[in-house]
This record gives sequence, C-alpha cells and structure tokens, in this order.
Amino acid sequence: MSLRKDVGSAAGAGSLVTVGRSLVAIHKWTSLLGPGWVVGVGNGLLLGYLMYRSGLVPRAMTMLGLVGGPLVIVSGTAVLLDLIKSGSSAQVIATVPEFLWELSLGLYLMVKGFKPSPITAGPASPAPPAAAV
Repeated sequence: MSLRKDVGSAAGAGSLVTVGRSLVAIHKWTSLLGPGWVVGVGNGLLLGYLMYRSGLVPRAMTMLGLVGGPLVIVSGTAVLLDLIKSGSSAQVIATVPEFLWELSLGLYLMVKGFKPSPITAGPASPAPPAAAV
C-alpha cells in the first residue's frame, strides 16, 4: 500500500509491478534461507556443538542437533537450488532430527535444567603431596 501512494503517472504504475515482484522474490528467498538453512547452522550445529562440548545436557541428546543441523542445511540448499520442492516429504524427513533436538532441549531444560558444569563447579582440590620415602 505504501508503494501506491506516490504513483503519479502511467510509467510509475508500470515500475510498481516490477518493484512488487522484486519484493515478493526477496520475501521468498529470505523465508527459504532463514528457517530452511540458517536454523541448521545456528540451532543444529552451533548450539549442538556447544552443548556437546560443555556437557550441560546429555551428550546423546546433542547428537540430534549435530546430525539434524547438516540435514537441514542440505535440504535447505536443495530447495534453494530447486532440486526439491519446499515442504516436500524429503525436506520434512530431513528436519525431523532437528525438530526432535529443539523439542528435547526445551523439555529437558524445563524439567531438569542444566547439569553442573565442570567449568563453574569451582577449582578442584589440590592433590595431597606424595609421601617421602
């Protein structure tokens, strides 16, 4: 609607169609890139790796993110390259591990919370000196 306010001539109306189509194309690409690709990098790989390394949640659970992230990236790339359709069964199947990772992480943290971290647990007590012989 904001584009229609300043249309003063027939040439302006024609360029409005071009601008509108460009905006629709940008919307399509960003909606494919955001949830279909960036989620695999951020939630799957980065968060999964950080939770795996820190040990704050069970390591077996983090494997869902470490496996699901690359699957989301591959399926999102396939959609961007028009190899598969958006929302196809192949893309849905590829997102199942990522979905389970995010669901299990949220539920685990609501029920149990983070495990104690060795980093924040404090300094370890020093070993007793060896007995002199």
